[in-house]
Amino acid sequence: MEFLIAIVIIGAIVFSSMVKILNDWERGVVLRLGRAVGVRGPGLILLIPFIERMIKIDTRTVAMDVPPQDVITRDNVSMQVNAVVYFKVTSPLEAITRIEDYYFATSQLAQTTLRSVMGQYALDDVLEHRDKINTALQAILDKHTEAWGVKVTMVEVKQIDLPKEMQRAMAREAEAERERRAKVISADGEVQRAQKLAEASQTLASSPSALQLAYMQTLTEIAGDKSNTILFPLPMDLVKPFMQLENKN
Repeated sequence: MEFLIAIVIIGAIVFSSMVKILNDWERGVVLRLGRAVGVRGPGLILLIPFIERMIKIDTRTVAMDVPPQDVITRDNVSMQVNAVVYFKVTSPLEAITRIEDYYFATSQLAQTTLRSVMGQYALDDVLEHRDKINTALQAILDKHTEAWGVKVTMVEVKQIDLPKEMQRAMAREAEAERERRAKVISADGEVQRAQKLAEASQTLASSPSALQLAYMQTLTEIAGDKSNTILFPLPMDLVKPFMQLENKN
C-alpha cells in the first residue's frame, strides 16, 4: 500500500513537471538542460520531465511607475519629477537570455533617463512642452530596451513638484502678468474712447443740426435729474443777436 502511494505521488510530480498550461497572454521559454530551445504557448505545453523546464513571460503591456526623481533643470531649478512607463515584452527569448531581470533593468533605466532628459530643459520648457519631453523619453528608452526584447510604447511625465519658494515666485509672476494685461486692456479702451470722441466732435462741428439735436438730448437727460439746481447752457448762436443789439445801442 505504501509503495502504491509512493508511485502515485511520483507520478503526480512527473505529470505536473511535464504538462503546463499557458494563458493567451503568456509565453514559455523552454530550457533543455540549461539551454534555451525555443518559445512555446499559449495553450497546452508538454515538457520532458527532469530535462526541460519552462519560464513564463507575460506579454501584456505593463504600466510601471517611476518613483520621484530629484532633477536640476538647465536654469538651475530643483524639482521632483515622476513618470509612468508603458512597455511590453515582444521577444520572450531575448527577455530571458539577454538580461537578468528585464523589469528591474527597465525601471532603473527609466529613472536615470528621466533625470538626464529633464536636466536638458529650462523650467519654462518643462512646463510648456511636456509632450516633447515624453516623446524624447520614449525614444531613448525604446532604443536601449530593444536589445532585451522589450518595447517601450509610451512614457508620460505624471507630476512635477516645485519648491514652495518657486511656487510663490511663479504665483507673483502670474499675478503681475494679469495686472499688466488688465492695464493694457484699459489703456486700449481709453484710446478707443478718445478716438470715438474725436470722431463725434468732428461730426457735430460739421453739422449744426446734429449739434442742436445733441444739445436737446442733453437737456432731456438733465431734466430727469433730481438735483435742485440745473444750469442750462445756451449756444452762442442764440446769444449773439442780443449781444450785437447791445453793441449798437
